[in-house]
Amino acid sequence: MMKRIFALVTLSISALLVNAQSKQETDVATATEQLRKAMVDADSSMLEKLVSPKLSYGHSGGHIDNQKEFVQKIVSGKSDFVTLEFVEQTISINKNVAIVRHKFNASTNDNGKPGEVHLAVLLIWQKLHGDWKLLARQAIKIQ
Repeated sequence: MMKRIFALVTLSISALLVNAQSKQETDVATATEQLRKAMVDADSSMLEKLVSPKLSYGHSGGHIDNQKEFVQKIVSGKSDFVTLEFVEQTISINKNVAIVRHKFNASTNDNGKPGEVHLAVLLIWQKLHGDWKLLARQAIKIQ
């Protein structure tokens, strides 16, 4: 009887932990989607809300932006996303750090010049004061 009770309690705790992890993954997915939308909309207040002041944003060409540069490029139209989709996304969470990987497909109009971008992206999110903040991003070009 005690073994059954122990097994039931263990299963119940495991189910609670899985649900907690799923909630965190959902929160990170939501933050990632908010970032995608803010990039398309060139929404400076949302971008500043989502990204850490310590942001290290690595572009596929090798340039690295800080928070101010990242937001300014999008708001000014230097980096203008007409459409942007994140596909094949995976999320892995360890305590207050989340690793997100996805394919990044975009139609752009950077400085008035139309183009397309296809990247593999790694995002590092950190949970600070209850909110997920983008701490780092690195992209590589894919064919």
